[in-house]
Amino acid sequence: MPHWRDSQDPSPCERVLAPDFALLADRKGGAHFLLIATRTLSGIEDPDLLRADAPNYFAAAWAARDRLAAIIGHEPRRDAVGLAINSALARGQDQLHIHIECVQPGLHRALQAAAGGLSDHWSRLPSAEFPYYALRIRGPSLDNANPFELLVNGLPGARQSLAAYTIVVAGAQFDDGPGFIVLAGRTPTRPGLLGPRPAGLVAPGETLLDSTCAVDP
Repeated sequence: MPHWRDSQDPSPCERVLAPDFALLADRKGGAHFLLIATRTLSGIEDPDLLRADAPNYFAAAWAARDRLAAIIGHEPRRDAVGLAINSALARGQDQLHIHIECVQPGLHRALQAAAGGLSDHWSRLPSAEFPYYALRIRGPSLDNANPFELLVNGLPGARQSLAAYTIVVAGAQFDDGPGFIVLAGRTPTRPGLLGPRPAGLVAPGETLLDSTCAVDP
């Protein structure tokens, strides 16, 4: 932000979308970018995300997916792109950031198989490998849909334990038009990720994404 204010230079970020967002290439490389809040927000559990005047961070992350094309050499298919925010129990830093990558091929297959049975109400994704709750959003953008609000208003108990949840948003092309599939679930702590996950818990959303974009070579 100091570089941007002083000289309109976003370095070391890719972009500064003032005043709310910055876009940073992930240090691990590949087709992997981070949409980061420019104000202090801890993460998914921050109550300011649910304020009526809060920016739509997922909408901004989806709009920034064009940077993936510079890495993979072509514009990714809509249904190849995934966005994710980790839980407070399994994240690398306590500043709000959304991962922008492609979805893993296995998740892509599961979403394609389940898409026709999803609605705008949360239900279990019929997948033993990906036991998340899922719902469908209609429309080409997320401008009128906030996944944080959908989670706290739709899943019983989520508002009281939001720090434990992870969210993934995958682009989708349904039979009746474009949209999105939103996944959510509670994750274990970092030590818990090293062994078998307890029943009812899911992997952090970031682990469902793929910086090689193998699903759309």
